[in-house]
Amino acid sequence: MLWVFISVLAAYYVYEKIYKPSLYWTKRGVFHSKPWVRFFKTFIRRKAIAETVKEAYDLYPDRRYFGSFQFLYPSLFLRDIDLIKKVTVKDFEHFPDHLLVFNNDNDPLTNSSLFALKGEKWKNMRATLSPAFTSSKMKSMFILMNEIAENYVKNLGRNEEKLKEIEMKDLFSKYTTDIIATCAFGIDVDSLENDQNDFFFMGKAITKTTILGALKAVCIGFFPKITGYFGLRVFPSKVTDFFSQTMKETIAYREKQNIVRPDMVHLLLEARRGNLKIEDKENVPETGFATVKESYGIKSSGKIEITDDLMTGQALIFFFAGFETGSTVMSFLSYELALNTEIQSKLQQEIDEAMQKCNDNITYEEILSLKYLDQVISETLRKYPPGFALNRQCTKNYKIEAKLEHENDLIVEKGCSIVIPVFAIHRDPQFFPEPDKFEPDRFSEENKGNILAGTYMPFGSGPRNCIASRFALLETKALMVQIFSKFEVYPIEKTSIPLKLAKTQMLGSADGFWLGLRKRNDK
Repeated sequence: MLWVFISVLAAYYVYEKIYKPSLYWTKRGVFHSKPWVRFFKTFIRRKAIAETVKEAYDLYPDRRYFGSFQFLYPSLFLRDIDLIKKVTVKDFEHFPDHLLVFNNDNDPLTNSSLFALKGEKWKNMRATLSPAFTSSKMKSMFILMNEIAENYVKNLGRNEEKLKEIEMKDLFSKYTTDIIATCAFGIDVDSLENDQNDFFFMGKAITKTTILGALKAVCIGFFPKITGYFGLRVFPSKVTDFFSQTMKETIAYREKQNIVRPDMVHLLLEARRGNLKIEDKENVPETGFATVKESYGIKSSGKIEITDDLMTGQALIFFFAGFETGSTVMSFLSYELALNTEIQSKLQQEIDEAMQKCNDNITYEEILSLKYLDQVISETLRKYPPGFALNRQCTKNYKIEAKLEHENDLIVEKGCSIVIPVFAIHRDPQFFPEPDKFEPDRFSEENKGNILAGTYMPFGSGPRNCIASRFALLETKALMVQIFSKFEVYPIEKTSIPLKLAKTQMLGSADGFWLGLRKRNDK
């Protein structure tokens, strides 16, 4: 009879934890999408997640919002730009947190990261870390980035035969590995020459997409308490153990030898000592149009103890985000330039003039003065935003007043989340005409003022935006200047035209980013 008991228990669990939550929006009289359709389309990999989100966005053009679900959690899918600006900026205090499905005690490093922290803990950590990502700090870090970019391109030129057919994502992942290893941990690696180093291995381990990994993500999403009980983690223990040990050894060595280096370890140590402050006035140019501004006046309500584990948590998420998103953005950018030769030539001309002015030693100020480069990157981030959807969790009830004829006043209850479909908004023709066309001139001086506020969100929106947007833009600009001053990219037989998005958790190409890379004839 044991099997009868187990069957009844399982049926009760399905009813209470899966079926009843699926009725959440029905009970509240809110128009909603079918709870299982998007999940199954995504899980059985018929569509990329970003495309599934856009499909939902396009289905209901006459609605400002509609009910949806993230795993078992009710979420309100927002379409209206004014409403998005309200919940992310004006009424941020109602939606300050991310919805997390991996929050358990078995994953202390992930839970201590800025991305995962909630409430006052997040506010205190954000206020503590913000000075580490100012323009002036990035200027100091640019020296490290540029040195890596220069050496990287020199090494590329040593084997031209390999460059005739190259997977750009793999190429750029090695660059972002080296950048983050030196800028976050103060460790020099050369992944182009030695892709067996621990940092590159760990980067591949945490971003590798497998059926088992997808199944684990689903289990964590649907059964967080059960998976927490069995110790299931977001990142494998070998990864967290490696970064924890690396950080502790680096900190101990720095403090013993009294080493000062313009990297994240030093900045975190300065924050621990209470010496990290935002300069009152920064006479440093902004990193780019896509940079999110730290102008929301986040005030710390108290001090936060910066332990070794807390430092490791920041570095781990920083590595994960930088390894994957940085290399992906550069891959999409290269793909578009390979297909749009006029844009590539125009960019090379701007880079050539800058390099000539600096005698081939590009400076921080000069690289930030390259307006067309910034336009190209901004357009890449529009068409392929790394955070293709944002979520926020409601921490205190919030009222959305009826505005359209078919609406009633809605109370978004504490615990409910909202979804902001960035990818879909970036591809909406009412905001960006001919959205599938790669057109950097959308962001020219004469045109960027036409972009409606709140429709361009490559690094998020409001106080809970990406703290490292300046870093991401700068590492991209550093390498793009070096590569396109000496090389050109072009499509080859293996190039996927048109590009098909990968059916994975992250935005990418289903068939890889296969391109050719050759030295420029005029060089």
